[in-house]
Amino acid sequence: MAPTATTIAPSPTPAPAPAPRPQINGQPLRSKGYFDTRATKEMQEHLKIPSRTLQETLACACRLVAAKQEDAGLAGQITARSARGDGFYWTLRFGLGWEEARPEDFIEVDGDLNTVTGRGMPNPATRFHLWVYAARPDVQSIIHVHSLWVQSLVAARQPLVVAQMDMTPFYGKCGFLADWPGVPIADQEGVIISEALGPVNHSILLAHHGLLTTGKSIQEATYLCVYLERAASIQVRAAPYGHLKPVDSELATEAGAYLLQDRIVNATFEYWWRQTQPIRPLWL
Repeated sequence: MAPTATTIAPSPTPAPAPAPRPQINGQPLRSKGYFDTRATKEMQEHLKIPSRTLQETLACACRLVAAKQEDAGLAGQITARSARGDGFYWTLRFGLGWEEARPEDFIEVDGDLNTVTGRGMPNPATRFHLWVYAARPDVQSIIHVHSLWVQSLVAARQPLVVAQMDMTPFYGKCGFLADWPGVPIADQEGVIISEALGPVNHSILLAHHGLLTTGKSIQEATYLCVYLERAASIQVRAAPYGHLKPVDSELATEAGAYLLQDRIVNATFEYWWRQTQPIRPLWL
């Protein structure tokens, strides 16, 4: 009987070794949450904020906004709640430009815009601030300006499109009032603007008018004011290149919350304030 041939099965091809996980300085990839927690702790340790009176902080805010944005005469308004209680707030006396503001130039007014502390009169258009404060107990400061890029955007009656990282603090937080109620020196304009701002938004674009930002501090309202003008500039300049694609909603929410951390807001305020001061020579 002839011998039977033996079939030898081929050896299985060994599986490729897994690619090494990316590392830097011997450390494996770590989650974003790890770095967020670490950065937050370090900011608490290293980003210290000077102690100022409310009037000093308001003066700093005026000076730095004036340095960052083209002025629109005396139309700009800044207010902050008074420690006296509801219906009272501090504001720059009418007739001064923001680049002129000093702590002693701020006056305290009551719920009918009568001056109760200091000398001078408030801007009559700050009457609508009373309505915003009444509707929003969380708001401690309000800024309203007619800055150039915002004026361009609202002249075209365009709401904000959050299409870039620095715009993300406004994602889901920037309202749009499509109809102009006229110069806001009466109560009716206060009703319209406070209702358009709503219970959640910290900012609003006012068609044919300007912007309004609010904050739980003067620093936050100022930070949002400067960044909203910057956002309008980005949107107007990008428009000729085609339709703006909004940032992914989940990423926009995450980035906006990160950029609105108190330490980042306050440190940025201080940096902008230092920019208004003479630059010290760098001796090398």
